[in-house]
Amino acid sequence: QVQLVESGGGLVQAGGSLSLSCAGSGRTFSTYTMGWFRQAPGKQREFVAVIRWSGGNTYYTDSVKGRFTISGNNAENTVFLQMNSLKPEDTAAYYCAADTRGRTYAGGIAYSTVPSYDSWGQGTQVTVSS
Repeated sequence: QVQLVESGGGLVQAGGSLSLSCAGSGRTFSTYTMGWFRQAPGKQREFVAVIRWSGGNTYYTDSVKGRFTISGNNAENTVFLQMNSLKPEDTAAYYCAADTRGRTYAGGIAYSTVPSYDSWGQGTQVTVSS
């Protein structure tokens, strides 16, 4: 596991934008995939967007396609999420996640499942008012 620290959450009106950042630190490590999940009160943690370093492929949940953009730097173990045209339903705690064991390459949609990630940040709150 590695330590992940998120920043950049906050309160914004519907239609506005926010940018989240996540940096990994600790012992020397490499990651296969990094990304973002979110969890609203009373709901399960859900996949938002991830980037797989090999090939640089990015994946998004359908509800954020065209509005959110994930980017990052593999060598620095940093990942960012630019969120535009925010909606009240985007309100949630956003968690940075990292896979240091390669489980996100297990096939299918492994990249979008919580158990594929072994390291998590503490979460940053995003609140979108209507």
